[in-house]
Order: sequence, then structure tokens, then C-alpha cells
Amino acid sequence: MRPRPESPPFGQADLTNCERELIHLSGSIQPHGVLLVLSEPRLVIVQASANVDSALGTPLDALLGHPVDVLGSECAAAIRDLLSTPSLGTPLPTQVLLRLGGRDRTATLLLHRPPEGGVIIEFEDLHEGRARRSSPALPSRLAGMVTRLSAAHSIPALADLVVEELQDLLGYDRVMVYRFDEAGHGEIIAEAKRAEMESYLHRHYPATDIPQRARELYLRNKVRLLVDVGYTPVPILPRLSPVTGDELDLSLAGLRSISPLHTEYLQNMGVAATLVASLVHEGRLWGLIACHHREVRYVAYDLRAACELVAEVVSTRISALEHFAEAQAEVLVRRLEHRLIEESAADGDWRRALFDAPRQLLAPVNATGAALLFEGEVHTTGDVPSTPDLRALFRWLDTQGADPVFATSSIARAHPPWRH
Repeated sequence: MRPRPESPPFGQADLTNCERELIHLSGSIQPHGVLLVLSEPRLVIVQASANVDSALGTPLDALLGHPVDVLGSECAAAIRDLLSTPSLGTPLPTQVLLRLGGRDRTATLLLHRPPEGGVIIEFEDLHEGRARRSSPALPSRLAGMVTRLSAAHSIPALADLVVEELQDLLGYDRVMVYRFDEAGHGEIIAEAKRAEMESYLHRHYPATDIPQRARELYLRNKVRLLVDVGYTPVPILPRLSPVTGDELDLSLAGLRSISPLHTEYLQNMGVAATLVASLVHEGRLWGLIACHHREVRYVAYDLRAACELVAEVVSTRISALEHFAEAQAEVLVRRLEHRLIEESAADGDWRRALFDAPRQLLAPVNATGAALLFEGEVHTTGDVPSTPDLRALFRWLDTQGADPVFATSSIARAHPPWRH
């Protein structure tokens, strides 16, 4: 049995706590839904969120230890149908009718099997009587968005388009695309916001803002909703799973509680609600679409599913654009090599061959300037620092080990004297 993880107290949001926090084992959920855990094969309810009485009108002891049929025959049948699906690695949604305490409620049900065993069931969009219907215009609206996003000619154009589209669809005050570099540091590369709000565009954030454990969860759970940053977590009872004797793994649960360190961070920013969608390229977290709102905001599952589809389309387009850029860079490098060979053969001066055609030199790496130190002389082209600063930089580069290539997305982070 794993020891019970303790969340660090508020006000202690240091980097050690961020990396130590076991956010997938929070033992609690957000209060806008209900969570149940079933044991198999008898489908007995063995755990439940403490809000079942207020949300479903049924006391906790009327559910724990009882078979799933206590939720009503239609709901139980829907659960059994979902459990017959071959793969339940990710939550599957369906609309169900709950019959508890002599009252009918409709809900969106999400069901999945965590790796350790058992079945996790989540209920959202709880309504008495008839179910809330999705907008009939949503499918055609999504189709138009997919067409426009798939035609974006560059990553900046794609990012600008998706923030505008999602702000219009979801209604958040601010929507951003947050891109990670190879070291995990982030930059906001696109933003749509209300006119009166301060812009975050092109702000940079250290990799430590999003701990590695959180990044791993973003790869597994592609859309995360925080309805109210000031919510009180609802505990899951009993705390330890009777199925495993261990903490319940909530990695894929949409209702999973948010890290108190993260909610404190958001409160300090004046954010009341968020929705975050993952952008994935070649199996790694390329970036995030982050939606912020200044008031409490719930987004129904159908719109979250639409957001996940949009994020997948954007991820696919990012991969296509990245691959095209890599192929184009290879062609440009071959052209530069060919020119160097020709020019050097003609007069033996390879430096002139490099710097007489700056566009061919800069284009393969999308640079705005270049500098060369050779035999004590500094050669430059484009937008570069002063010669004394360049000489200081070259001296520092000489101390960076034997590797013939040094690369960084931020020289200021790699070499602090260049921060100013």
C-alpha cells in the first residue's frame, strides 16, 4: 500500500512541492459532478464522492455496498453496455437516466477502467426530467472550424486562428496558445482576449511552472476543466479503494481535483475558471490551449469534446507544418552547401561565400542574424549584437564543452549576462 500523499499547504507553492505533489491521487473531485467506483464482476458500488446526497438525493450508505442497479434499470443497462466495449482505456460518454429516491434525473455518464482495477463512473450535467440537448448547429460549426484550421499555412497563423475560434465557441475571457521549447520553457504565441484585459502575448514562463507530473497527465487527459478556482474539494469515500487497498488513480477522471498549488497560482492571476487542451506532436507535449475566465464557468461535455477535436486537428496540422519546415530547411541547407562548394572552388574564400548571400545563410534556421569568429576576425550579417558583445559570447561558448554544436532557444536563459 502506498503512503497517503499530503498536499502542501497553501502559501508554500515552492518548486519542491510542485514536483512532489501526487495530483492524480488527490482523493477528491470538483463539486460539479458525482463520482462512483464499482468492483467487478458484480458491479457493486464500493466508493462514492461525498456529495451524492446533495447531487442525487440519495444518502451515501444507500449506495455503498449496493449493486449498480440501485441507480435505476436504464442507467445500469447503459453501464453494462459500456463495459462490454473492448477498450476502456479512456472515458466513454453516454446520456443516461438515473432513478433515485423516487425522482428521475438525466446526466452525462463517463466511464473508464483505471489500470489498477475497478470501474470509475462520473456523472455530469445532472438535470431533473429531460436531458439538456446539444446545439443542433454545433456539428456544422465544428466542420467549418476544422476546414479553416486544416488550411492554416503556418504555425503562427494556426495559433492565431484557433484562439479566435475557441473564444467564439466557448466564451472565455482569454484564450491562449502556450508553446514549449526543447527545455520545457513556455511562451504564449497567440492570444484572444477581452479588450480591457492586459495582454500576455509573447510572455515567457519557466519549465518549473508546469511540473513533469502535470505534463504527463496532460498527455493522458487531453482536456481539463476547472469550473471554480475557489471550490471546496469533495472527498471520495472511503479514501482507500476496496478494490486495490490503495489510493484511487484519478489520472483520467475529468472531475479530478486540481492541485491546490495551481489554484493558488490562478487566484493570484485573478482567474476564476479554466479549460486547458493539450497539443501533442510526435508523442510529446508540444503546447497547450489555455482558456481563462474571470468568473465561475462550466462547459458541458459536448463542448469539451468539441474542444478536444479542435485540439487534435491543431496537433495534426502542427505536425504537418513542422515536417514541412524540416524538409524545407534540408533543401535550403543543400543549396547553401552547393553554393559554398562552387564559390570556394572559384576563389577559395568560403567566408565570402557565406556572408555575401545572407538570405541563403539565415533561411535554413529562420534566423535574423549570424556571426562568425575566424582567425580573430568577426564577420556578421543581419541583426546582431555589437562586436565586443559577440567576442564575449564567443569566449563563453568556448567554455561550453567539447560538443561542436551548441543550441538554445534562449541565450538569455543559457547565459544570464545576456538577460539585459
